[in-house]
Amino acid sequence: MHWKKLNRAAWATTAVVLLLVTFMHRIHFETGIDFSFLPAVYSALNALTALILLAGLYFIKNKQREKHEKAMTLAMISSLLFLLGYVLYHVTNADTKFLGEGWIRPVYFSLLITHIILAAVIFPFILFTYIRAFTGQFDRHKRMARWVYWFWLYVAVTGPVLYLMIKPYYK
Repeated sequence: MHWKKLNRAAWATTAVVLLLVTFMHRIHFETGIDFSFLPAVYSALNALTALILLAGLYFIKNKQREKHEKAMTLAMISSLLFLLGYVLYHVTNADTKFLGEGWIRPVYFSLLITHIILAAVIFPFILFTYIRAFTGQFDRHKRMARWVYWFWLYVAVTGPVLYLMIKPYYK
């Protein structure tokens, strides 16, 4: 598939994901299945993604390109599984309110706001960076990856941190 078609697919995927995440709080499905275990699972997937990203950086810095490619593909898969679990949980469960008080409250919401904004903004760029590598545009891939990587890592690390902070308030 030509890289321009892949770019269009990345934009379409981004639009669908952003619409789904934006409106999932207005959608509610009764499944009869208790999905309350999912926040721990998708948070673990986020932590796993962070570890895989660190491994991917190590591999490319040590000129182990094949291992880097495998790691980054695995990070994409782990992130996809995170997203599926996140959406499934939020369309089957009510939102959990953060009830922390004092200094922890502004810390939590500062992390949450930066996490949400960066996750939304970086999503298409993660796809474009991957497409550049997949289609052999390594110079363009490298230029993008130098900054996309750090934002993706931030989102992958702050996700589990936020989960641990709100975990006491889950029902």
